Amino acid sequence: MKQISVFCGSSPGASSLYLEAGEKLGSHLAKEGITLVYGGSKLGVMGSVANAALQAGGQVIGVIPKMLMERELAHTNLTELIVVNTMHERKAKMEQLSDGFIVLPGGPGTMEEFFEVYTWAQLGEHQKPIGMINANQYYDKLLAFFDHMIQEEFLKPEYHSMVIVEQDPQDLINKFRTYKPPLLTKWITSEQT
Repeated sequence: MKQISVFCGSSPGASSLYLEAGEKLGSHLAKEGITLVYGGSKLGVMGSVANAALQAGGQVIGVIPKMLMERELAHTNLTELIVVNTMHERKAKMEQLSDGFIVLPGGPGTMEEFFEVYTWAQLGEHQKPIGMINANQYYDKLLAFFDHMIQEEFLKPEYHSMVIVEQDPQDLINKFRTYKPPLLTKWITSEQT
């Protein structure tokens, strides 16, 4: 693992535990020699993960669309800041640069980024690990909804297991290193097997 994308909010959230989770992850990535790839903002959870990685001596690559340069207040002290034209280009660039993906707490934009790389994994577009830091039980209801998707037969159990959920970055990175994607059978019918 050389580079990992982190998706998270540009807001700090209601609990200090979200910023602390960002700091802990950023610091751990730096100590492991893993370059952080993230959305390029200096605000909120995004800022906390980037600042912690930088303070621990790590490398940080920000990827930010032109339209968000001022709104999200781009971080100007990164190892590299890549400015792209659109949100679509941001996600594509982050996917291209990364060996895996980690989701910290965030809002609809974070969810959209997570679900896109998760969908790509299910379709076999990539075989990179996807992890979730469930700080302050933020993702408990989403994880329960995944169980509901399985019950209603819209999600196969093996695809649910593609998302590695942990509280501690060390545990998550250890699981990333041994990750094996499930066999891709999403679009194979019983007649084809």
